[in-house]
Amino acid sequence: MAENVDIEIRGMSCASCVGRVERALGKLPGVIHAQVNLAMQKAAIEVEGGTPTAGLLDAIEAAGYQPVVESSDIPVTGMSCGSCVSRIERALGKLPGMVEVSVNLATQKAFVRYLPGAVSLSRIHHAIREAGYEPQAGDAPQQADSEDREGAQLRNRVVLAAVFTIPVVIIAMGKMIPALEALFSSLMPHRGWMGIEWLLTTPVLFYAGARFYRAGYAELRHANPGMNSLVMIGSSAAYFYSVAALLMPGFFPTGTAESYFEAAAVIVTLILLGRYFEHLAKGRTSEAIKKLLQLQAKTARVIRDGEAVEVPIEAVVPGDHLLARPGERIPVDGVVEDGHSYVDESMISGEPVPVAKQKEAEVVGGTINKNGALTFRATRVGADTLLSQIIRMVEAAQAEKPPIQQLADKIAGVFVPVVIAIALITFGVWFAVGPAPALSFAFVTTVSVLLIACPCAMGLATPTAIMVGTGKGAEMGVLFRKGAALETLAKMDTVVLDKTGTLTRGRPELTDFEAIDGHENEVLRLVAAVEAQSEHPIAEAIVRGARARGLELPAVSHFGAEPGYGIEADVAGHRLHVGADRYMNRLGIGLGKAEERAKALAEDAKSPLYASVDGRLAAIIAVADPLKEGSAEAIAALKALGLEVAMLTGDNRATAEAVARQAGIQRVLAEVLPDQKAAEIRRLQSEGRRVAFVGDGINDAPALAQADVGIAIGTGTDIAIEAGDVVLMRGDLRGIVNATALSKRTHRTIIGNFVWAYGYNLALIPVAAGALYPFVGVLLNPMLAAAAMSFSSVFVLTNSLRLRRFTPDIDDAASMTRGEPQVGRAHQA
Repeated sequence: MAENVDIEIRGMSCASCVGRVERALGKLPGVIHAQVNLAMQKAAIEVEGGTPTAGLLDAIEAAGYQPVVESSDIPVTGMSCGSCVSRIERALGKLPGMVEVSVNLATQKAFVRYLPGAVSLSRIHHAIREAGYEPQAGDAPQQADSEDREGAQLRNRVVLAAVFTIPVVIIAMGKMIPALEALFSSLMPHRGWMGIEWLLTTPVLFYAGARFYRAGYAELRHANPGMNSLVMIGSSAAYFYSVAALLMPGFFPTGTAESYFEAAAVIVTLILLGRYFEHLAKGRTSEAIKKLLQLQAKTARVIRDGEAVEVPIEAVVPGDHLLARPGERIPVDGVVEDGHSYVDESMISGEPVPVAKQKEAEVVGGTINKNGALTFRATRVGADTLLSQIIRMVEAAQAEKPPIQQLADKIAGVFVPVVIAIALITFGVWFAVGPAPALSFAFVTTVSVLLIACPCAMGLATPTAIMVGTGKGAEMGVLFRKGAALETLAKMDTVVLDKTGTLTRGRPELTDFEAIDGHENEVLRLVAAVEAQSEHPIAEAIVRGARARGLELPAVSHFGAEPGYGIEADVAGHRLHVGADRYMNRLGIGLGKAEERAKALAEDAKSPLYASVDGRLAAIIAVADPLKEGSAEAIAALKALGLEVAMLTGDNRATAEAVARQAGIQRVLAEVLPDQKAAEIRRLQSEGRRVAFVGDGINDAPALAQADVGIAIGTGTDIAIEAGDVVLMRGDLRGIVNATALSKRTHRTIIGNFVWAYGYNLALIPVAAGALYPFVGVLLNPMLAAAAMSFSSVFVLTNSLRLRRFTPDIDDAASMTRGEPQVGRAHQA
């Protein structure tokens, strides 16, 4: 059956653009006809039913144009299990123009990407309602209010249900306890007590438990039974069976006109209680996002006409000048123009020590100004600030489904219909061949099967662990841009590190200065004065080294530079030459034993230079790009985790191997051009390796994209936020160890959740169906089935919340290489 799809397109400017897009679309399988209108900037496409919209978009992009796609996060209330997720995804996936649908049970959100010309947001909301759920407005304050109302409503319904259920249970106990039975019989006939049970149970089911009936009816109306259907059918069966037994006892076989009102009331009360516990636990899983949102300032002090005026944060625009007083939160990203202070940036870098800020320094919105006033110019505001990007990244990671969850959703989609079929078979078998009274046995076992099999725990197994894991990562300065990266990183066996800026500090530093003739600081002062006239990175490193020692640089005259050799100048009455060995040889200055020392420095990946004063060799200088603090420690820890570590660099092999020796890396991929890095990653993958590549996120973008997991490493606002699957906010390789340890722990948690959720169902469905009765004479009471089902969900949530206590200690991994006992916090959490 043919369908029509309209796609808005940006970037078309002439008839040839139209032809290019039409040809690109016409080549796709499933496209019957494509007509592009230049004036309306739109393509009208006729396709065969089931043709994926995403393929149409890819074809337009490949032709060089931009299809207009909108996205939205829609909070949805009423979801309770994995089958709810599948139902909404199927309902939305059938809409024309829907590009992507991902529903997350833990966040109670549906993420959609769609073609605005083909489907509207109101139509998407309507489809969600048609599926039996309620879409909400998506802004954060409204959503928080909605969550508060949901929690209060659940609490009130649980209290009401408990108040009515407790006396029903007491009356039911009177049937089983002789002393109570005698007391109750003296007060009122048995059928009178059944009538009271009926009156007490009715509000429990149809008021406190009304949500199950509304959602369950919608599920059955759309032929998509889910958890609510199971609860509705199970509790209704107990209720209406009891009503019939009360009003028409003669209709039932002898001994079967029994009351199960207490089972119906307890079932609804326990499941409501479980839902309330789930609500509380889900709130804790999203604490990371709430904490990040709390970091956002609500107002800012903008300087207008020379005065600081407090305005709403929404009124700040790039270029505004703002004042941050001591103790205040910096409202937006900017550059300091006046003042000096220390700023607590721990929320960005994780480092507890405040960072000094003065003119030209960058500040980040959400950080705290400690002790001085700062005037700064706003550079990024609103959604463009680093904090807003971090929040979006964490939200996206929490909403995305890793492969294991996609499999779980498919299973949950068929699980409920299978359970209903098992329940019907159970009823038939017990009614046909069960002992007397067969009807009672058939009824009890069928209701137990329906209740024990609710797939809530399956739906919560992955998203809750992903939410807590990604939130914990954000606290540690590890941002997972994709939830799937948490699962994938846990399976890596090879880590490839870029050298410059990742393994090393990324800029040359003065590492050695050995005076041969004269006082060391005096010679360095003269050399640095000459080098200050040059813009070469090595010269800048020498000048920084001298200034770090507090040396004053004298004036320079007659400066000259000879490319490839060195520089010369007159300084404080002396003639200085600074350069390579060939420069000294050309000047006729003998190097002697200094040449051996220079060779040793070169073997340590350092660049040796010489300085002469008035024609005599005065010093050996070494400049290098040193390893970052903690790099060697991080590599040892990665090896202790069982990972192979390799280094990838464009440097010559001798320098690369020298750096690798310092870091403790055996495998070196050297002299690799930037455009060849991705090919090297592919080559490792072709060997069957699962590769994580760590780079600076900009020059290494192709390799980051090619790797199974791309890890971008950066510091503060210089971070390449879009480059990798994982972003390390600190310029410290030890973050990789933390990210890997967290991913492994999260993956184990997910596996544990699934083992419990599926194992629980597989083990208890036969018990609920009465498989043990022929051997031990025991049937599972429907009330116990409801309690076990609620406990299963709470267990999964609690297990996921244990990730909040995860506190990795890199010393644990490092100690493994030394054979020391592992006593770190990560193993105790």
